[in-house]
Amino acid sequence: MTIKAILFDSGRVLNQPRTGHWFMPPKFFSYVDKNSFEQLETSSLQRAFQYSLTRLHEQKYVRTEEEEYALFVQFYSDVAEQMPALQLSQQSIEGLAQDVVYDYDKFLFPDDVFEVVPRLSAAYSLGVVSDTWPSLERVFHQVGLREYFSTFIMSSMLGVSKPHERMYTTALEALNVQPHEAIFIDDNLVNLEGAKALGLQTVWMLRDHEQTVEGAYTSMRDLRELEAMLKEIDQ
Repeated sequence: MTIKAILFDSGRVLNQPRTGHWFMPPKFFSYVDKNSFEQLETSSLQRAFQYSLTRLHEQKYVRTEEEEYALFVQFYSDVAEQMPALQLSQQSIEGLAQDVVYDYDKFLFPDDVFEVVPRLSAAYSLGVVSDTWPSLERVFHQVGLREYFSTFIMSSMLGVSKPHERMYTTALEALNVQPHEAIFIDDNLVNLEGAKALGLQTVWMLRDHEQTVEGAYTSMRDLRELEAMLKEIDQ
């Protein structure tokens, strides 16, 4: 069997938030009082963020960073409304939105990504397929990785998210490959199922997760393992 293309999810596969939380950007505590935040009950925080995230995902199309910024102004406004104890000012809300969108160093990329992606791009067509917003592409430019990906599919551009088939088929069409000629890598089993249903081969990225690496899914903990898998497949 010949593999021609590799599709990657972004978050928890190629990168992760510097703070450990997608919606707590690097300067979060420059705008949010840390003591007040840490005094809030975990359940209250979860409810507030869940409500705000539900509202966030109601906006299906977000095609520019300016639209993304406006979206996150509304998101942090909702957070402020749900957590009045934080006493977030409009200036703080706008600062948080600015940080989460325009800080292009907001994500960390593991060493294996910088090591392996350039090698893979020499032998395969690569693509990103991610549930995300426009600023992610600039993050990839910032770290020097964007050039290795021939297509960059973002849910906010298509108006659907994984596991919707358009997320995968749009990438396959852009790379001019058939499903059986591609591998899709994600950290989410639901997304892997969506790809598998279309005929793509799938790999479950675990990274630091505690899930078992055995079972119905081929799994790995870093991209170096992928290179070994590809050698076996292409033999």
